[in-house]
Amino acid sequence: MRVAGLLLAAGAGRRFGTPKALVPLDGKLFVDRAAELLRAAGCEPVVVVLGAKADEVRTQASLDGVTVVDNPNWETGMGSSLRTGLHAVGIADAVLVLPVDTPGVTVEALHRLMALAEPKALARAVYDGEIGHPVLIGSDHFAGVMASAAGDQGARDYLKANTVRHVECADVADGADIDQPGDLRRRTGEA
Repeated sequence: MRVAGLLLAAGAGRRFGTPKALVPLDGKLFVDRAAELLRAAGCEPVVVVLGAKADEVRTQASLDGVTVVDNPNWETGMGSSLRTGLHAVGIADAVLVLPVDTPGVTVEALHRLMALAEPKALARAVYDGEIGHPVLIGSDHFAGVMASAAGDQGARDYLKANTVRHVECADVADGADIDQPGDLRRRTGEA
């Protein structure tokens, strides 16, 4: 099975105060950490969708071994980034979708979802029963996801309307989103 990785890194990070792609953690930008994670898990290709401050992200990030695409409509929300990324993936049996602001996700969590990869698959990580990321979308669902992805909902409506396998990952990863600087300080123990 060919599983692509799709990293959504286009947002402006309004609550954070800067695009989260540019946020450093342990000496590495969020965007590089997440792209490297998808590559380490064996995703091929890895597509990174940029938007806000895309030129600055390209200058500061290494983004080695990944395909970088710009979402010209990034201000409309995650839905347009998801559509842009799915178009750029090309031929794959499934895609693993990861937002840039989940630095606690691990290769082990990605592998749990990748083990379910097939064209008909729909699965998402859950953490102690709470839904989170990444999300695995089989190629049979690409068109439906693209048709329903709007605003900041991404694939949410499509996933609600279909049967999705939940994969518990709390024992191997932390799925918390980093939405504000305080979230990052708590994660690094500086709160």
